[in-house]
Amino acid sequence: MIEDLIKCNRSCRCFLQKEAVPSDTLRWLVNLARMSGSAANLQPLRYILSNEPHKNEMIFSCLAWAAYLRDWPGPPEGERPSAYIIMVGDWHIAKDFGPDMGIAAQSILLGTRERGLAGCMIGSINKDLLQEMFHLPKHLEILLVIALGKPKETAVMEDMQPGDGIEYWRDDHAVHHVPKRRLEDIILSE
Repeated sequence: MIEDLIKCNRSCRCFLQKEAVPSDTLRWLVNLARMSGSAANLQPLRYILSNEPHKNEMIFSCLAWAAYLRDWPGPPEGERPSAYIIMVGDWHIAKDFGPDMGIAAQSILLGTRERGLAGCMIGSINKDLLQEMFHLPKHLEILLVIALGKPKETAVMEDMQPGDGIEYWRDDHAVHHVPKRRLEDIILSE
């Protein structure tokens, strides 16, 4: 059910690095994004796929992980993603990628969960360096990196109570806790 996929679709930051994500799975995930809605049907997104350890290391070096976990530099060797999808916007086609980027990323992540994998959208990227590494022309802008792999961690959602903060956190058992506003707190009128 879609509700189950959405509930388990939390950002995963620790993976079983040795569990490969096949190229055909990456292509299937991008195909889900391709079939999703696009503002004015412009379809301005392009993708770079990686499931090769050397390319994955290059990509990993350009990323920052988990802003709220201030003392955590990201997953250690052995717990890093085994694949990445880099989302790129084509300025020759559109000038705003926001709606498409969100729709495509959610489609990819829901498909990831359906396949027993997990992912994390990463927006904190050294885009200039990554652009240079992949020899991308200037009309192609790196928008987002989606880290993928077999999950090593557990994430749980918790309803926020009045006065609670929005920051996610990890407990002593490495369970990732994600506070969510309650439904009654976000519906303004019925």
